[in-house]
Amino acid sequence: MTFETRIERTLMAVVDRCKDPSAPKKLSAAIEYAVFPGGSRMRPRLCLSVAQACGDRNPSVAEAAAAAVELMHCASLVHDDLPCFDNAATRRGKPSVHSAFGQQIAVLAGDAILVLAYEALLDGAAECPELLVKLFRILSRSVGVPGGIIAGQAWEYEATLNLAVYHRAKTAALFNAAVQSGVVAAGSDPTQWRNFATRLGEAYQVADDLRDCLSTPEELGKPTGQDSLHERPSAVSALGVNASVKRLGCLIEDALASIPSCPGQDELKALIKTEMDRLTPRRRSTYAA
Repeated sequence: MTFETRIERTLMAVVDRCKDPSAPKKLSAAIEYAVFPGGSRMRPRLCLSVAQACGDRNPSVAEAAAAAVELMHCASLVHDDLPCFDNAATRRGKPSVHSAFGQQIAVLAGDAILVLAYEALLDGAAECPELLVKLFRILSRSVGVPGGIIAGQAWEYEATLNLAVYHRAKTAALFNAAVQSGVVAAGSDPTQWRNFATRLGEAYQVADDLRDCLSTPEELGKPTGQDSLHERPSAVSALGVNASVKRLGCLIEDALASIPSCPGQDELKALIKTEMDRLTPRRRSTYAA
């Protein structure tokens, strides 16, 4: 069974419980709308890839962890798109959740998906309580304060910030969760994987900054030029386009070099190379720094 099939199957099983007849229909529909169809599903694919590279001793636990990380990501997108934040009308090539269902339902759907992430962990790892505690801690720290994605969003409203700290919280934190969760689900020690996860998360954010500057809404399925519009800190505003491209290349090299020796090392490297090639804007060479 492919990673994609395992991810979608697990997500569907979690989201389906929201369709209970006793639940508010509009909220249930908004939750499903926010999760399906997905984007690249890079974070859950990374989780399963790392688990497999480490021996994949508990595949059902790895699937639950992958789904939990993806649900946290989906919830963050619902909230990021709200008028009080990015005011984005589209996401993944269709109207954003608040555009389709209204702001009130969007806020509630995002909150509900956060809770579903923990339910996914509970369901998939209930028979491995020692792993469940570790996975809960990893997920919570990647989302909350001081270094999770919520803190990352909050940094945008501070008078001053450190760009590296901001990127580590806003994006790298959830990548760290995906990697560490995959390692823990496989029964291994995540300590030696942290540098790889951090570098990969930082690379993903630099690539996202470049795409926001160089790509079109049609290419991304969401509004572009948002960093400039909202005066948001980014690699491009701090370094310029060409220097950001160089920074991206260095981060990718560092991430690949940081993958610990493991049975699935080559397959994991291939996944990272393919994904980062997909994320790198094709028109970057035509722009000056």
